[in-house]
Amino acid sequence: MKLPAIKQLVENYTLDQLQLAEENMMEERPAGIEVDGDDEGEQLTHILGAIDVLERVRIENKDKSTALREFFQRVRNSIS
Repeated sequence: MKLPAIKQLVENYTLDQLQLAEENMMEERPAGIEVDGDDEGEQLTHILGAIDVLERVRIENKDKSTALREFFQRVRNSIS
């Protein structure tokens, strides 16, 4: 997982675009957006991370920077 790739997705795509990209990848089609990653699994991980951030922006009414920072903190906590 590359956190800068998730940040790039959050900054450049809408929640709807990311959810469509997720659906495409789950159906083994091209994502339809540019996603950094060494393989399709990593790319899907980045998309899912960006979706999580943007859902928190929408549901919890947070700004993107705060939601990203909290996402990164949750990731760090999960691996430490």
